[in-house]
Amino acid sequence: MFTGIVTAIGTITSTDQRGDLRVRIAAPLDPAKIDIGASIACSGVCLTVVDRGGSAGEAWFDVDVSGETVSRTVGGMWATGRALNIEPSLRLGDELGGHIVTGHVDSIGEVVMARAEGDSWKVAIRARAEMAPFIAEKGSITVDGVSLTVNDVRDRPDGMCDFALNIIPHTGAVTTLGDLAVGDRVNLEIDVLARYLKRMQGLAKAR
Repeated sequence: MFTGIVTAIGTITSTDQRGDLRVRIAAPLDPAKIDIGASIACSGVCLTVVDRGGSAGEAWFDVDVSGETVSRTVGGMWATGRALNIEPSLRLGDELGGHIVTGHVDSIGEVVMARAEGDSWKVAIRARAEMAPFIAEKGSITVDGVSLTVNDVRDRPDGMCDFALNIIPHTGAVTTLGDLAVGDRVNLEIDVLARYLKRMQGLAKAR
């Protein structure tokens, strides 16, 4: 379980295609606080640490990325040199600063607008039709592992929707979202509460 509050930006330093894809990620963390078998979110994807090392502030950890995960996440995401938003799993007693995030990517979105607005970076993302019913103004959504509030939603005739986000300077500086540009693709996870509400609505209509 995660909150969508990114701890660090990591960088993929190597990959090794075995049965699954073994990925090594360098991040400014303390390896003594990274447990083997622990869950860690990498740009919104919950993965299991299988090895780790380095020193405090210059840690590395290895994860295995299955073919299923590769197929459901942004193309090119698991390439050497790629920057990733890193969040260790929530511990009992930690502050729930964002919203409940599972680390399961629901869909891929595409950035259709990105511009400066005041000191912030305003971004609009186009979501696929199957995602549109779960996205609401002032609701929560996870974009590349970052918990954000939806500012506005515009439905499209093709069933897709465009939703707007405001990336404040702090968020832009401590995550990869400050570099988003038109045409970029991002991992999306809907709010778990919206998922259950949609399910309840479907059951109610079936009765």
